Amino acid sequence: QVDLVESGGGVVQAGGSLRLSCAASGRTFNSRAMGWFRQAPGKEREAVAVTSWSGGFTEYIDSVTGRFTISKDNDNNMGYLQMNNLKSEDTGIYYCAVTYYGREISTTPALYEFWGKGTQVTVSS
Repeated sequence: QVDLVESGGGVVQAGGSLRLSCAASGRTFNSRAMGWFRQAPGKEREAVAVTSWSGGFTEYIDSVTGRFTISKDNDNNMGYLQMNNLKSEDTGIYYCAVTYYGREISTTPALYEFWGKGTQVTVSS
């Protein structure tokens, strides 16, 4: 079992920055790949950024490449998403998730076993 709690969301003007945190409990967090997903109103949940269990490999969707940075601190059971130059289209609920044990880095939501409850990010233009 891995419990995940996101924090750091809020309301920010376009061009601003936010840093999302994901606090994990459970012994296997550091052995699982991790991802940040978002869901905008009326849209499907999509992977924004994902990383391998070690944090050494990362992938981003095109729209956030160069603006967002995902990181994973296995020593402290924490995950992060640094978001810079935010745009109105980044608005949504952001979720932290970890894959089924042994799974590699993935952008497929169905391969993620544990999810946090999400944190709202609102970017005003």
